[in-house]
Amino acid sequence: MSGNEIVTDVVVIGAGPCGLFAVFELGLLDLKCHVIDILDRPGGQCAELYPEKPIYDIPGFPVITGQGLTDNLLAQIAPFSPEFHYSRMVNGLERLEDGSFRLETDAGEVFLAKVVVIAAGGGSFQPKRPPVADIEAYEGKSVFYSVRKMDDFRDQDIVIVGGGDSALDWTLNLQPIARSLTLVHRRDAFRAAPDSVNKMKALVADGKISLLIGQIAGLEGPDGNLERIHFATDAGDVSVPATRLMPFFGLTMKLGPVADWGLELNDNLIVVDTEKFETSVPGIFAIGDINTYPGKLKLILSGFHEAALMAQRAKKIISPDERVIFQYTTSSTKLQKKLGVA
Repeated sequence: MSGNEIVTDVVVIGAGPCGLFAVFELGLLDLKCHVIDILDRPGGQCAELYPEKPIYDIPGFPVITGQGLTDNLLAQIAPFSPEFHYSRMVNGLERLEDGSFRLETDAGEVFLAKVVVIAAGGGSFQPKRPPVADIEAYEGKSVFYSVRKMDDFRDQDIVIVGGGDSALDWTLNLQPIARSLTLVHRRDAFRAAPDSVNKMKALVADGKISLLIGQIAGLEGPDGNLERIHFATDAGDVSVPATRLMPFFGLTMKLGPVADWGLELNDNLIVVDTEKFETSVPGIFAIGDINTYPGKLKLILSGFHEAALMAQRAKKIISPDERVIFQYTTSSTKLQKKLGVA
């Protein structure tokens, strides 16, 4: 074991509602969690696809938004101090001789854990690639779909393409450190939060960023290093100097590397048993929309139930000699102390 490896009880893959509630159930049993998600924020589909859309079937909440549910779950798990790793995909999983697991992310991090919980919804959100010739050659060098280190964008000529929250958020966040920044959208109407749109337009009015209405036509630059981007506009073709391109064309759902981990699958879903929601590989669990079993209902509340049963089995794997007495949060002083409410 090297000093660069992150050692924890449980790695939870997916920071959607089911993954977050899994942290709560595991935390009640004194299990430490690290949570990995391909998105740049928690909430999964709730926060990414319908943050303002009302949800009506969460027990105890006649109505709550996707973002509201995410915020509440984060507050609920705060006493357990989980550690989050965003904008990362687990692209490698190996079972070690002692039965524990070694996971590696596409950011080069290595985790060692006794239990893995896959709570990745319908799979991993992956960015949609713009329909531009040879863009693959630029990816990872000068074309990026997320920001891991803002310093990688410092003093660069940045072009951001898109009209949603991600595009506007990064326009506002990167403008202060960019040499130049151009925001490009296919039309002069934006889906982002009105406050963000107003701030962007103020920067345009002050000459601090450029706004271009058009679509990407081509990339130019040697060896994957951007120098210029060509756009088609109503007024004709336009060429913009650029050393960094960030396209925000939306996300698509794919099972991703999970498909290669040797788990039993059925129609691209992970098969589990309903006693403990363990997969065909002992120590790896799957909860939420990514699993399948007879009678499965793809509801958030079903995932919460699955997380509770998963946690009981995970505790036995991690602490096989410890006798676990089932307790209720309403009456257990021990659990209330953990939650900081005693």
